[in-house]
Amino acid sequence: MRIERLIFPGRTYASRRWLVAAVAMLAIALSSCTSEVSKETVENPGTSEAAATTEDVVFWHFWGGKDSAVVESIINQFNASQSHYRVRAVAMPGNNLQAKLFLAVAGGDPPDLVNQDDPVLADWANRGVIMRFGDFVDDEEIELVRSQLFPAALRLSSVDGRLCGLCNGLDIRALYYNATALKRSGLPVPTTLGQLDAIAEHFAAPGLTRLPQTVGYLPDTRRLWAWGPVFGGEFYDWQSQTATINHPGNVAALKWIRSYQNRYGADNLASFRQADQSLPGKTFPLLPVSDDADVGRYVMLMDGQWRVRDIDAFGNRRQRLGLATPEFGVCALPFPDADRDGVGDHGARKDAGWVNGNFFVVPTGANCPRGAWEFAKFWIGINNAPSAAQWYVEGGWIPATERVVRTKTFQDYLDATPLFKQFVGLAGSTNQFPVPAVSGAAALKRSVESLGYDALMVPMTDEQLQQRLRQCQREVDSYLRGKP
Repeated sequence: MRIERLIFPGRTYASRRWLVAAVAMLAIALSSCTSEVSKETVENPGTSEAAATTEDVVFWHFWGGKDSAVVESIINQFNASQSHYRVRAVAMPGNNLQAKLFLAVAGGDPPDLVNQDDPVLADWANRGVIMRFGDFVDDEEIELVRSQLFPAALRLSSVDGRLCGLCNGLDIRALYYNATALKRSGLPVPTTLGQLDAIAEHFAAPGLTRLPQTVGYLPDTRRLWAWGPVFGGEFYDWQSQTATINHPGNVAALKWIRSYQNRYGADNLASFRQADQSLPGKTFPLLPVSDDADVGRYVMLMDGQWRVRDIDAFGNRRQRLGLATPEFGVCALPFPDADRDGVGDHGARKDAGWVNGNFFVVPTGANCPRGAWEFAKFWIGINNAPSAAQWYVEGGWIPATERVVRTKTFQDYLDATPLFKQFVGLAGSTNQFPVPAVSGAAALKRSVESLGYDALMVPMTDEQLQQRLRQCQREVDSYLRGKP
């Protein structure tokens, strides 16, 4: 039985049986979330007229650690900037935020704003868990916000062309590389897949019975989502409203990923990946572990912009110890270009890949949806780009709008952090695609990742791989159409 049927037994999210159970559980599940707000309201009712007319905006988020301090700073600045609304933050663990939100909506006491990063926007919008911004914001104001969002941020915010969420930060993937190792080997930073394959084979020749401690490059089994767009692929056809996992571009990407199993063998790859888990803590595998080394387990590795902090911390530590520090760089995902003329072959795209990020939603039944909208706009810098640039710098976040990126504060940060600058440059590309915002997107995401894993890690013939591809297409088609 599909999980959403367990949560939503009927066709709508507020079925009678589910609603009764949800309300019965609500007092227990949400008591820890609402007690602080209720207590403060009772003990500090306020004596001024302004306090009496200020509307509270209850904001659920999952940021912790250093990020929580940045979030608190944004909230304090918003509260100080106007007198109509007062945001109250409630830190929610990401692992149970969704369940508590559903219970809160069913019980009629949801928060006003929620931060999320899973591909659930269409599911929540189509089931009535969240409101569309057009329900309480006029079209002109919505269009102003839409026009400022990066293309990828707009895709992450929209369902069927309507603004159902508001992206507040992007996560971009690119290839990190050890520039010192490439230069020493006489290899260029790759712009084509042929060059990337050559780097892989230079550091680990095909046919080895055991991979060396350092490899040039290995695909990530989860990243068919990224390589599909590079090859010109699409995972969903919006016109026919059907999944297109078997798109020729996706098939080409799958075969390229598969080529690494042909080079090294599934068992060899599994052993090497398993050894990654032995690295201490959350060590970035691109970085050398021992102080006398200048290369880690990979010369090139796909990851997100948050790894820039790891590289900076590594360099600072090496400097304190008086040790030589290897040079690192970032490049866009190379694309197929057999004749190396700079034009992708067979519809391949430059600056392409998979993007995700955080977005705000307003739950159905929110007490102050307008205040939630104003705070969300403030966060992403719609009318206050210079101040927003400061907290995006402090958080090490990629803005959702070009207006924030263009500010002097953010440009100064990019000039001082060239690796991060490469990611921000990719954020504006029209070829960065998220998981499609359709009902069942989470299942679609898992299916594509499973297919990528099988292509790289499961021994099978080419015909068996084709059968696996067709099977995946059928399963996703069935799921998205609601068939048993």
